[in-house]
Amino acid sequence: MITMDITLVIQIVNMVVLMFLLNAVLYKPVKKILKERSEKLNGMQEDITGFEKKSAVRQKEVDAKMAKASGKAKAALDNARAGAQAAGDEKLAAIKAEADTGKGEKIAEIRSQVEDARKELQAGLDGFATDMATKILGRSL
Repeated sequence: MITMDITLVIQIVNMVVLMFLLNAVLYKPVKKILKERSEKLNGMQEDITGFEKKSAVRQKEVDAKMAKASGKAKAALDNARAGAQAAGDEKLAAIKAEADTGKGEKIAEIRSQVEDARKELQAGLDGFATDMATKILGRSL
């Protein structure tokens, strides 16, 4: 059974003092540290969000520059290919023209040689025919 005497008052005073001491020594510093930690984490989260936004903007800039550079490189490559194709076509046309000219000259030369050979054979044909007739008939003509 509980009796009401001075020890009860002492215990109540002791609890109140202990509560104020614990609040001052333990609870308030822990709450302060937790609050500072929470504020620091919120600040870091805001910094992270800012950095992410900046990195997204920079990534878009880099992508745009890469696309532009790729377009320029493709255009330069196409121009180089077109120039090489044109130069190749010109060279091929020059070679064909030269070959045609050389071909015409060779054909004319061969025709003249054939005509010369025909004239020589025509000139020697009478003598050859006479020799053959002499050999076949066995007597001179």
